[in-house]
Amino acid sequence: MISAEFLAVRKRLGKTQKIMAELLGVSLKAVHSYEQGWRKIPAHIERQIFFLLSRLGNDEKKIKPCWEVKKCPPKRRNKCPAWEFQAGKLCWFINGTICECQAKKTWQDKMSVCRQCEVLVSLIKNFEEPESESTK
Repeated sequence: MISAEFLAVRKRLGKTQKIMAELLGVSLKAVHSYEQGWRKIPAHIERQIFFLLSRLGNDEKKIKPCWEVKKCPPKRRNKCPAWEFQAGKLCWFINGTICECQAKKTWQDKMSVCRQCEVLVSLIKNFEEPESESTK
């Protein structure tokens, strides 16, 4: 995640920098640094941000579980933590998922796949909507 995305998400959530820091469990200075691009946004912060976005009034009934989207055969599906924990709509949140036939070693590798996947894209579609007057 880059600083401009972080800022856009904070505004989309309608949170001040102080409240965002509290939500993420970081200092206000860390939020300033993320938004200015002075500090890299850690994987655990990116994960929390996507989780918060995923909770923004999305109709989860319309979102298919990842194993349906990816048409995973039972043999692969049975080895995947998303299937094991019945978290097919939060697969992007779980490390070790078997996307593209193999688990990814790093969060960055995983997110490069997840950012192209219909499951994550549909959950955070509100991310790119224009901000309202109340969030400026």
